Amino acid sequence: MAPITKTAVRFVRAYRIIDRLMKAYVYVSLKKSVLDPQGKTIHGALQKIGYKSLHDVRQGKYFELTLNGGVTKDEAQAEVERIAREVLTNPVIEEFRFSLEE
Repeated sequence: MAPITKTAVRFVRAYRIIDRLMKAYVYVSLKKSVLDPQGKTIHGALQKIGYKSLHDVRQGKYFELTLNGGVTKDEAQAEVERIAREVLTNPVIEEFRFSLEE
């Protein structure tokens, strides 16, 4: 069996980057300092139907983004962070967090 060359290793690494789609899971919620009337309404409704152990409910938004292949994990993180900050959230009242899955 022939040894693996550096060129072959580079090709495999490049193929892995190009071939893989990545998923980003973005969670958007109101900042703790912002009142959440929808969360309060949900909390009250849950208590009325018997869920007495709840202390608080905060509502938010959830997004799943599928990224094209051809980007590194660092590039994907930067792009998802930019999308979340500039498009998916209102930075005055909301905050976000996200995770990536290859």
